[in-house]
Amino acid sequence: MALLPPFMRTARTLRRPSHVAAGLPADDEVLLDAPDERLAPALVAAGRGDHGPAAGLLAATREAAAWEDRDRYVTRLAAFACSRAEWFTDWCAAAPDDPDALVVGAELAVARAWESPARSELLRQMGPLIRAAAEGDPRDPVPWRVALDHARGTNAGHAEFERLWAEAVRRSPHHYGCHVAALQYLSAPCCTRWGSTPHTRRGSHGECFDFAETAAQDTLPDSLVQALPVRAAFACLTEGGEPVVGRKRLNAAADRAIVLSSRYTEADPWPAEVRNLLTCVLVALERWEDALTQLRMIGPYATSVPWDHFSDDPLGQFLEVREGVRRAVASPRPPRPTRPLLPRSGHAGRVCCCGH
Repeated sequence: MALLPPFMRTARTLRRPSHVAAGLPADDEVLLDAPDERLAPALVAAGRGDHGPAAGLLAATREAAAWEDRDRYVTRLAAFACSRAEWFTDWCAAAPDDPDALVVGAELAVARAWESPARSELLRQMGPLIRAAAEGDPRDPVPWRVALDHARGTNAGHAEFERLWAEAVRRSPHHYGCHVAALQYLSAPCCTRWGSTPHTRRGSHGECFDFAETAAQDTLPDSLVQALPVRAAFACLTEGGEPVVGRKRLNAAADRAIVLSSRYTEADPWPAEVRNLLTCVLVALERWEDALTQLRMIGPYATSVPWDHFSDDPLGQFLEVREGVRRAVASPRPPRPTRPLLPRSGHAGRVCCCGH
């Protein structure tokens, strides 16, 4: 089964059926990774060289123990600092022991090291930065999410990963970012897998689904952890694991994520990444009507994940898929895929400066 049907690659050149397009924003109204109303002013100020709003934003999340918000903002601020570092350099110079600056610095360092050809060597040097971030506020699970990503990049064994996982869930048992990091570790095709014997290799799609489904069952109905099985489904589909997992389990993962999506309002940036990921899985499963519903709920909020797995132009990829879904729903006999659109070589599994 193709993950994304190839006819979608040229779909935008074809005429759009207007009745199907109802409820979808125009192409030029769609934004990629748009910040929410709290993050946007901090990014604007950082672009002007002022770190104050970013520092205030992260301090507020820490004081309120709003760990999900904090993780998302840390990741986005680190992504901004990847290309515009002056404001962050000034922040670190002005407040070198600020726990908020420390966690952004740890995220930034790990992300930069991950992109380097000398990834493993550089990541092994990041331990002191991550420990300093974790000591900045002992309640904060976000440095432990960074540590989990770091452990995956250094091919840490199951005992070390299990230790880090225990520290993360002790601080926030249902933290979405930590669960995503754990799922990525479990699905990585290298090193020994945590919670197993030393000779067991990671990469079992069935066991990744077991982890994701158990986590989803144990959390609240509106928690983003409910989307963990659809993340496992995406990994399974991109890596050709459908025969191992089975169509029924893939559909069940999509159904769970559809229920989660319905708990949020349309055009809400908070669940946008989950909805984009869900749409991709629904397209792979050829559930066109369900995919169109999710596209309407996404509204103008496209996200890099998962479209950057297929193209260097994730926004363009999203728009092409959206048009393909429109045509598939409008057609009495939707075109059948003839070959898969595979992830870009070397892309899958990387850590990037993007939201969870």
